[in-house]
Amino acid sequence: MRTDEIGNVLGFLPEAHLGEGSTGLIVVLSAHLDTVFPADTPLAPLVNGDRLEAPGACDNAAGVIGMLAIAHALLHAKFEAPVSLLFLANVGEEGEGDLRGVRHLYKEEALAGRIAAHVVLDGAGAESAVTQALGSKRYQVVISGPGGHSFTDAGTPNPIAALASALAAIAETPLPAEPRTTLNLGTIHGGTSVNSIPEIASASIDCRSIAPEQLVRLEVAVHRAVEDAVERANEIARGNGVAANKLLSFAIHMIGDRPAAQLPADSPLLEALRAVDRHMGIRTDLRLGSTDANIPMAQGVPALSMGAGGDGGGAHTRQEWYSDKNRETGLKRVLLLTLAMAEWAAGL
Repeated sequence: MRTDEIGNVLGFLPEAHLGEGSTGLIVVLSAHLDTVFPADTPLAPLVNGDRLEAPGACDNAAGVIGMLAIAHALLHAKFEAPVSLLFLANVGEEGEGDLRGVRHLYKEEALAGRIAAHVVLDGAGAESAVTQALGSKRYQVVISGPGGHSFTDAGTPNPIAALASALAAIAETPLPAEPRTTLNLGTIHGGTSVNSIPEIASASIDCRSIAPEQLVRLEVAVHRAVEDAVERANEIARGNGVAANKLLSFAIHMIGDRPAAQLPADSPLLEALRAVDRHMGIRTDLRLGSTDANIPMAQGVPALSMGAGGDGGGAHTRQEWYSDKNRETGLKRVLLLTLAMAEWAAGL
């Protein structure tokens, strides 16, 4: 087991398959370590009946513990895997982490080209699986100017006013119902006091779609709206005699980029999942979501995200909870799917 340079923890079973010069295929089972909560968030876990109540109890302590349970079961049974299994506890899945842990594995790790399949454990549940990756692009818009006193420097272009104009235009961008596409103005910051012209104003914007071309269209709309708003503000300022060095400028930074993708209908991973669910008497519920599986799925690696069993609620709130009721069903499902993919990879 080792920790890589960005904080991912990697464990292999068996180690022998990963010797120097080894080129054998690998099946990945992963779960993200991070939560949405700041590092100083009080945890104070509480056991209430069959529930564990704590921030991150379900998303994603349930996934991490489920992954460790699978590893423990295989070690206890002295199971000899036909290909190497990589157990990955990765960082950076939530929010502005932008899937950096799994992204690092597929971009930087020498192991990436050997991955035959990837199963992601995220949260609770034992019936659904995310096989369609919801794409997203996130931006931070920053508009800057000289600022000044609200009275003595009146006429100096105002970054907040320009930003508000841009956001109003962005909010009116038409969105198709199909393919489903969304746009959210998430945060806005700026200013120091009511009687000061601010020097800077910023906002964050989240665009999501199952279609990559819609994300490109929204990116163009964001850039056009910001550029037009700043130019209008500067045109008015120039008309009022404001010097060129006191005009507004802007920057748009991409702070998140999750690719859209879909597991093909004839994927061996999907066929294996359905076979496992038939064996267990489970109705397979295929869903759309944004998870660590976005990265391998977009690169053509058979991948999906699924729950690690049990039940949970209140995700991304301090009232989050997890119950291990019937967790064995979910863990058995994960185990059988992982072993099925190992057998499939061994035959390649």
